[in-house]
Amino acid sequence: MKQETLYLDPYRKSPFIKLVKNKAYYKRFQVKYRRRREGKTDYYARKRLVVQAKNKYNSPKYRLVVRFTNSDIVCQIVYAKLQGDFVLASAYSHELPKYGIKGGLTNWAAAYATGLLVARRVLTKLGLADKYEGVTEPDGTISMTEAVEDAPRPFKCFLDVGLKRTSTGSRVFAAMKGASDGGVFIPHGENRFPGYDAESKELDAEVLRSYIYGGHVADYMRYLEEDDDDKYKKQFSKFLAAGLEADDLEEMYQEAHNKIREDPVHVPTQKKKPAAGEKVKNNHKNRLTYKQRKNKVQQKLKAFNAKNGISA
Repeated sequence: MKQETLYLDPYRKSPFIKLVKNKAYYKRFQVKYRRRREGKTDYYARKRLVVQAKNKYNSPKYRLVVRFTNSDIVCQIVYAKLQGDFVLASAYSHELPKYGIKGGLTNWAAAYATGLLVARRVLTKLGLADKYEGVTEPDGTISMTEAVEDAPRPFKCFLDVGLKRTSTGSRVFAAMKGASDGGVFIPHGENRFPGYDAESKELDAEVLRSYIYGGHVADYMRYLEEDDDDKYKKQFSKFLAAGLEADDLEEMYQEAHNKIREDPVHVPTQKKKPAAGEKVKNNHKNRLTYKQRKNKVQQKLKAFNAKNGISA
């Protein structure tokens, strides 16, 4: 669509029209990247997370990518090449039931456990798990992984939040805290964790510890149980089916953290191949034609009309 602007020529009595966006403009127009057009990638942030100093030679710059869906939490250690992004290690909250977390796979405590899992997984893969154990008993204080003598430097990465808003108490910082306590060096401060007071500029460690072990969930369970029993049974149905109450959550998360540290390695499921001579089910051979599908609909319609006494 051409944009027109009205100009007055001092040498002419009548106004004339000048084309601002003409053919030359559109020939030079450059479309934005596809993921920018789709609103999926913040390239301003991505450039700063990906670009590495030239004196690092071919050393990749790692990112802790944290993403949330309606029913899952995704944590990945990613590095970029010219061909695209490559994943070094990954962990998902749907793996947490294996470690004893029986419900609430998208809350703050689950995000912490998922971050802890990906940290222990990547350090095990790199052979650094014994040298950098991290914080084995989190108490809500902020401490970053420091280098150990006679050992390689700690594995370093930066938090990649994507398009998620970085408000105080956000779950992305739960995953970052879990990865940091798991032994990965992630530069960060304390002003975005729950329990931080903006006026006094101090962090309440007890509040943060409560979030790590699901204390906020337990408080809400107790509130709902007293206030609305039907909503309590509906919202915490998985916890109740597993025989868990509000007082059992802290112990459940503590045991899950210990199990993650004992065995963080992902074991892929074995896919069974059909045996020799075994027929593979092929639904394409049994597919109905257009006439058969149309006739099937007509038969169902006639049966419905006959059942309800409707004349065609």
